[in-house]
Amino acid sequence: MSYLQKTDPELNRIIELEKKRQRETINLIASENYTSKAVLEALGSFLTDKYAEGYPHHRHYGGCENVDEIETLALERLKKLYKADHANVQPHAGAQANMAAYFALLDYGDTVMGMKLAHGGHMTHGDQITFSGRSYHFIHYGVSKETERIDYDEVERLALEHKPKLIVAGASAYPRIIDFERFRSIADKVGAKLMVDMAHIAGLIAVGLHPTPVPYSDVVTSTTHKTLRGPRSAFILCRKELAHEIDHGVFPEMQGGPLVHAIAAKAECFYEALQPSFYDYQKAVLDNALILAMELQRDGLRLVSGGTDNHLILVDLTRTGVTGMDAQEALERVGIVVNRNSIPFDTQSTWTTGGIRLGTPAATTRGLRQTEMKQIAGWILKVINHVGDKIVETQVREEVRHLCGRFPVPSID
Repeated sequence: MSYLQKTDPELNRIIELEKKRQRETINLIASENYTSKAVLEALGSFLTDKYAEGYPHHRHYGGCENVDEIETLALERLKKLYKADHANVQPHAGAQANMAAYFALLDYGDTVMGMKLAHGGHMTHGDQITFSGRSYHFIHYGVSKETERIDYDEVERLALEHKPKLIVAGASAYPRIIDFERFRSIADKVGAKLMVDMAHIAGLIAVGLHPTPVPYSDVVTSTTHKTLRGPRSAFILCRKELAHEIDHGVFPEMQGGPLVHAIAAKAECFYEALQPSFYDYQKAVLDNALILAMELQRDGLRLVSGGTDNHLILVDLTRTGVTGMDAQEALERVGIVVNRNSIPFDTQSTWTTGGIRLGTPAATTRGLRQTEMKQIAGWILKVINHVGDKIVETQVREEVRHLCGRFPVPSID
């Protein structure tokens, strides 16, 4: 019996239900993954008890000699992983990393360019419901209606017209390679700095399966829990001349004491990403995404931009008569977890959406490979074509449960 089961059985009951859900469902949410047990061990350690406001060897509290070593280790591993001049591992999450970068690079009201949320960008790239859209004057670029890929000519035209102080590249629902060199060229033409949010593709970049933004960017932000397979947290990379501004943007401008246990978990995550086996994992993520995309297309679903170059797939459901919300709920009933997602030039509301986003990092970590991806594609098609059919859903649910039983969840089992 666990301590939690003894002390708080009600909370323990809910956690056990979540454990059961994770074991019995296929996770195709592109922004989720399963950590290693080593990452979880660091994350759940007594390091959570230590307050360490400041930076290594410049803390505002005593007793930090050991946590200084932990943070330094995380920094060195991270810089080695991405060949970066400077790193900061203190941001709690991706939104906070982006906020700190804006604090370092901008004044309130400055003009910034970012990708439209409906075209694949992230809320913190200037959406009006977030601090970024309310604090800065964002000009948004998007994808071409013909190709559904980033329209770099439009990016350049908008940059020349609006003269932004900062251009933000990176996305949360864009299935294609991003040309960071072209973004750098555009930024240089207008004297702007370039920031890349590589949260989704950080793992692919770490092993060279997606071009790196580091040589072209002034600042790079990222989460650690998606393709990088670490704890739910974040980091920032930057050129050495911006090191002071970035560190000051994180602490004291954006947040106080860092989460030492999370930094330790990040140190372990970076260690794992430096191992040769991490390349094999990322290659499998891409192979799985490609097979899933090909099978869905073969069976009649339309994919935004016609396919994928990375870990995610954006499915346009317009022709099916099924909304993203309908599909998400139906697939969840059979044990396939996805998220509804707006598609470029969507006619549905942002709540209902005209599409779904699929990703392969978590399923790949669990051990699923191309044979299973073909099965999953078939189940997705069957459910979408028979939304609300209880007989079909019951049948698929049993097949999904059987598949899940063959592939343990690494962080649980």
